[in-house]
Amino acid sequence: MEISKAREGLPPDPEERGPLTEEALTEDTLAAGVAVALERLIGLFRSLSPASGLSLTAAATLATLERLGPCRLTWLAAREGVTQPAMTQLIARLQDAGLVDRAADPADGRVVQVGITADGRAMLAGRRAVRAGRLAGLLDRLGPDEREALAAALPAMDALASAQRAEPAQLIGGRR
Repeated sequence: MEISKAREGLPPDPEERGPLTEEALTEDTLAAGVAVALERLIGLFRSLSPASGLSLTAAATLATLERLGPCRLTWLAAREGVTQPAMTQLIARLQDAGLVDRAADPADGRVVQVGITADGRAMLAGRRAVRAGRLAGLLDRLGPDEREALAAALPAMDALASAQRAEPAQLIGGRR
């Protein structure tokens, strides 16, 4: 049993754990189970991602800009969990590649905002299409009940991801 999963009281493999009943879903058990599942899904996500020259941090930054619109570099660095100098370097590389642009903040001309370009949107769309195609092959291996459960879980996964939309300094438990 892996150490982190042993500490959480969960077997490393969902098949060993069996289905979680409502009685077994205490808040701590649910949090631990979701954390373990996310670790596995991140590994799956990495394996499905095409080799496009973009790091996962660069792709995540583009996705944030696509979803939220232009942002200040300092806020973006905090949101993505990197230092401001690291984000400055990343944005410079993305700008050189034509995937983002910088513009003066309309409310305060001294402040620069970073936004995604049409090429950046196209890059993200291409990466998502490749991942979706690869994922479709895996979904074909699942039974109808498992595919239905995944479809039913999509709103909950989106709600979980959206729950962290607070300002970066106010992230859950003050961590990050």
